[in-house]
Amino acid sequence: MIEQLLDENNLNQEKIYSLLGSLALKGSDYADLYFQHSVAESWFLEEGIVKSGTYHIDHGVGARAVSGDQTGFAYSDDLNSKAIQKAIDFAKGISTKASVQKIQTFNSIPQIANYSGVNPLGSLSSNEKVDLLNRIDKLARKEAKVKQVSASISGAYSEILIASTDGVYKKDYRPMVRVSVSIIVEHNGRVESASSGGGGRYDYRYFIDHKLDEVYVSEAIRQALVALESSGAPAGNMPVILAPGWPGVLLHEAIGHGLEGDFNRKETSVFSNRIGEKVASDKCTIVDNGTLANRRGSLTIDDEGVPTQSTTLIENGILKGYLFDKMNAKLMGKQSTGNGRRESYAHIPMPRMTNTYMLNGEDSLDNMISSVDNGIYAVNFDGGQVDITSGKFVFSANEAYLIKDGKISTPVKGATLIGSGDEVLKRISMVANDLRLDSGVGVCGKDGQSVPVGVGQPSLKIDELTVGGTEV
Repeated sequence: MIEQLLDENNLNQEKIYSLLGSLALKGSDYADLYFQHSVAESWFLEEGIVKSGTYHIDHGVGARAVSGDQTGFAYSDDLNSKAIQKAIDFAKGISTKASVQKIQTFNSIPQIANYSGVNPLGSLSSNEKVDLLNRIDKLARKEAKVKQVSASISGAYSEILIASTDGVYKKDYRPMVRVSVSIIVEHNGRVESASSGGGGRYDYRYFIDHKLDEVYVSEAIRQALVALESSGAPAGNMPVILAPGWPGVLLHEAIGHGLEGDFNRKETSVFSNRIGEKVASDKCTIVDNGTLANRRGSLTIDDEGVPTQSTTLIENGILKGYLFDKMNAKLMGKQSTGNGRRESYAHIPMPRMTNTYMLNGEDSLDNMISSVDNGIYAVNFDGGQVDITSGKFVFSANEAYLIKDGKISTPVKGATLIGSGDEVLKRISMVANDLRLDSGVGVCGKDGQSVPVGVGQPSLKIDELTVGGTEV
C-alpha cells in the first residue's frame, strides 16, 4: 500500500528528493521524511461472547529538521504535495542558518529482513479468528475454579519509507500479532486473577501451529491457582532470586532506560560519564539486540533507516556503551546504534530499546535456591516505577515464593522489590545458564510514545534487596 499511496500522489523518488531539499533549505544539520501506512485490528471476547472487533487504517508523513539539539517537526495525514509542503515549512523553521544543507545521493539498497514482510491480518479468516477466541474460552473453563474469561487477538501491519539528507532511502514492512487471555478464579470465597499471552512479528497461524492458545491458557490458570494459595509477603532486606524471562523487565526499566543516549547526553542518568567504569558484578553482561528473528522488539531498520544491531551495554560488569539515535549520537561524537524509534509518523524519533536482556552465566538455579536460607524467589512482575536520574525503582511481583532453608516454600502475595538499578547490578552474585526471553507482550512508554519491546534474562541471584510486604 505504501507504494500505491505514493503513486497516487505522484511521490516518486525524484519528487521526494525535491521535498527533502526544501526541508533542508535553511541548512539544518539533518532532515528526514517518514512516510507510513498502517492497518490494525483487534477482536475481544468476554463472557463467552466475541463482543467487539475493530479495524483501523492510518497513513501520513512526518517532516523533521534537526539543528544542534533542537528539532523542528510537523506531520500530515494527507500525502498530497501541498499538505506535505506545509508540514515541511513548519519543521524547517527551527533552523536560522543561511546555508543550504547538501543532500547525499539516496542509497536504497534493502537490508536483510529480520521478519516476514507479509500482512498478518489476512492469515486467518474472520470465522477462524472468532473460533480461536472461543477455543481459548472453552479451554479455560475446563478448570472448575475459573469464573470469568476474557481474551483478545490483535494484529497490525505497517509499511514505512524513510528518506533523509544523509542518503537514506529505505522501506520496511512490519507485521505484529498478539494473543492475550485473562481469567478470574474463585475458591472458598477468595478471588484471584491472572493473565498470559504472547506474540511477535509473525502471522496469526503462529499461534495455531504451535498450539499457543493452550500454552497461554495453562499459564494463566497456573498463576491464578498459585495466587489462591498465597499468603502475605515478608518485609525487610533479604536475598532475592529472579526467574528467567519476563523478570528481565526489571533490567529494562531500572537499567536499560538509564543507558539511552538522550539521558546520558543531558547527564541526567545515573550512568552518565561512566563508560569504562565497573558498574555491575563481573557476572553481568547485558545487550540490546534488535536483530533477533521475529521478536516483538526487533526491527530490520530503525525509524531513521539505520540497520539494527546487537549492542553490548555492559560486559563482565564494565559499562561499554549507550543506545543512540542519530541526533544524540552526533552530539556525543558517536555513531547511531540503530535505536532511533518512534511510535508513528506523528512522533519524533528518540533513543529506545529493542530487545534488552542479560546473557547466560555459569551457575544453576538449583544452586542459587540452595544458597539462600531466607529470601524471595520472584517469578513474574506486574509493573513498576523508575526514576531515571537516581536509578531507584519499585516493582510489584505478582508471583513469588518464600525460600526457606535452601528450598522453595509457600507462594506469597504483595511482594514489592525496592532498590536502585546500579546498586542491584553490583549485588548480583550468581547468574544461571537458562536465558529466556519474554513471550512477546512488552510495550515501553517514554515521553508519551509507546513502542513494542522485548526483555529477558537467565535466573539470577541478588544478594540483598529491600522487599516491601505485609509481614515483618
